[in-house]
Amino acid sequence: MSEGSWLCPTELDRSRVVDANDRVRTIRMVGSGAVGAALLISAPWIGWWTLILFALSALNLMSVDRRLRTSAHPERVSADAIVITELLLAGGVVMSGGPHSPALPWMVLPAAMVAARFRPRVVIAGLVGTVFMILVATVGVNPQATVNNPVPVIATLALLAGVVSIVWALQAAELHHRDEAILDPLTGLLNRHALMPRFIELSHQARLTHQPVSMVLCDVDGFKAINDEYGHDRGDAVLRDVAYELRKRLRSFELVYRLGGEEFLIVLPGVDSKGGLEVAERLREAVEQTRPMGITITISAGLSSGCGEEVEYDTLFRAADAALYDAKRAGRNQVVAADAVVIELPAEPALKSGEQFSPSLAS
Repeated sequence: MSEGSWLCPTELDRSRVVDANDRVRTIRMVGSGAVGAALLISAPWIGWWTLILFALSALNLMSVDRRLRTSAHPERVSADAIVITELLLAGGVVMSGGPHSPALPWMVLPAAMVAARFRPRVVIAGLVGTVFMILVATVGVNPQATVNNPVPVIATLALLAGVVSIVWALQAAELHHRDEAILDPLTGLLNRHALMPRFIELSHQARLTHQPVSMVLCDVDGFKAINDEYGHDRGDAVLRDVAYELRKRLRSFELVYRLGGEEFLIVLPGVDSKGGLEVAERLREAVEQTRPMGITITISAGLSSGCGEEVEYDTLFRAADAALYDAKRAGRNQVVAADAVVIELPAEPALKSGEQFSPSLAS
């Protein structure tokens, strides 16, 4: 597992790319089929060689799903596939008439794919790149023909701007509603709804690459007493400050979720038990030294780790939950690793773990 990239600087950006690929898979297949049918029908006029380019493009798109599941950088896989498709289309335009090619408007399609997947800065870069390739495939190939009849190029550029604007607006609206569904409104962290799809993806990657994944389950010590003494508004402010401390001290690919109440879950891809303990201890010290809202706050944490086939959500969560319980029972404000405790794992569903704490230990 690696750091964020320019394409997707945060884990949320990366998850959007993966989710977008799942959502547009059917549309992508329908669109590819329509282009293939059009080429097959038009082949007697424009040449059968165009089917070769289409076959290469289809193979490229068909391999995207497999490569996304096995890559630590799915956003790069998606971007590479789009660039390859655009280059193949540009090659087809050059070979079928340049500025007068009937395939010229199809160069808009990859730019629309970018707008459906990536953040605004990447969409703008994709738009500029597409304009450049359109000009190379037309003005660069036959400048005189382009000057004599620039209408096809102008129409294609106008179509490009219109299609990208529409897709971008629809994607922005979808992201707004999606963020409301997967972001905790109090802290701005990812919530339970975002957790499971991402963890399933990480577990697949761990099995394929035999990489470790660690899980740190954190709980704010004595939070009920804070609410009782200072009020719920102050308690909410404390949770926001704790969430901020956790988030800012993690790398972009290390994920932090608010599970509810005063409980937070940190997922560390590519981090083994030793590294997980270092991260958890760093977070514990940061919260203790920060004194959110001027109140002395501590957290307790339970750590679990797995590698390859061992990366299974329920197993890791229950182990981390048991370790957190042990940290609470031992006096709070400490980190306990699951392999350091001997405790029977609870049978309740993992996401209801808070229910197993006794009142004296749960806060």
